[in-house]
Order: sequence, then C-alpha cells, then structure tokens
Amino acid sequence: MPETWRAMEKLYDSGKARAIGVSNFSTKKLADLLAVARVPPAVDQVECHPGWQQAKLRAFCHTNGVHFSAYAPLGRMKVVADNPVVTSIAESLGRTPAQIALRWGIQQGQSVLPKSTNESRLKENIDLFGWSIPEELCDKFSEIEQVKRVRNESLVHSQSIYKTMDELWDGEI
Repeated sequence: MPETWRAMEKLYDSGKARAIGVSNFSTKKLADLLAVARVPPAVDQVECHPGWQQAKLRAFCHTNGVHFSAYAPLGRMKVVADNPVVTSIAESLGRTPAQIALRWGIQQGQSVLPKSTNESRLKENIDLFGWSIPEELCDKFSEIEQVKRVRNESLVHSQSIYKTMDELWDGEI
C-alpha cells in the first residue's frame, strides 16, 4: 500500500489530481496509511446506511480530517426501506424512508451518494434540506441491528493478500 499511495501523491503533486482518497478502508487500514502518508487521504468512501452505520470508522475519519462518504446510503435489499425504525420516523415526519436514511447520513456529517435513474426518486432524494430529524428520533437509529451487506468475499482467497475475512475487514464486520 505505501508504494501505491506514494504514486498517488505524485499525481497530487503534479496537479493531475486535486485530491486523493481511498475506498473501503477500515479504521486500521486508514491508520496505517496515515502513518506513512505525506498527503493524507481527502476521503474514505465506504458502505454506510442506518443498517451499517460504521460509527467507529466515521469517528476516526472525523478526528483525522478525512471526509467520510457513504455509498449505498439506502442500503441493499430494502434493508433501510423496510426497517421499522426508519419507517416509523418517516411516518412521523411525513417523509419517505429513503429521505430519512439520506438525511440521517447528512446529519452524521457525511456525504451520501444515492444511485437512481428514476426521476421521481431523484427528486425525492434531493429534497433533504430545510428540515432535519430531531435528536430524540436520531437516537432511535442506535436500535437498528448492524449488518454489513457488501462483504466482498471474492477478495479473500489463498492467492490474495487477504486470506481471511478478518484480514480484509480488520475485525470491523
């Protein structure tokens, strides 16, 4: 990893990249990188949604000045849309479960990157400003069972640098 990061720093130094970042780095992998980086990563883009909140990693990023960006902020397989905590908050605020999940992410200080090509969903996904989830309702998100959906088992095998899931995710799943 250090040699790859040094190559990215050269791109940054040359002006070919205005920022450099990482994706799917655990707290440990990010700490290891920060220990050798001359230019720290601007962002760590990871799976994050109410069903996989990544509180430890999000706090580590915040403390170390690395922006935390959530891909799949709506989860997969209706993990968010069908969650009773999310749906009850949505009903109480007159919003959709998707809006609640996205707004929760924004209120956690992260960017959210929902994916849709459906025009009505695109409009719904952008209607996140001018309102917020009250703190007492935000506290209810801690009741949601945490389950990582994108595990990337295909990266673990005898020829990989990761021989086990624990090596890949550093015990954070």
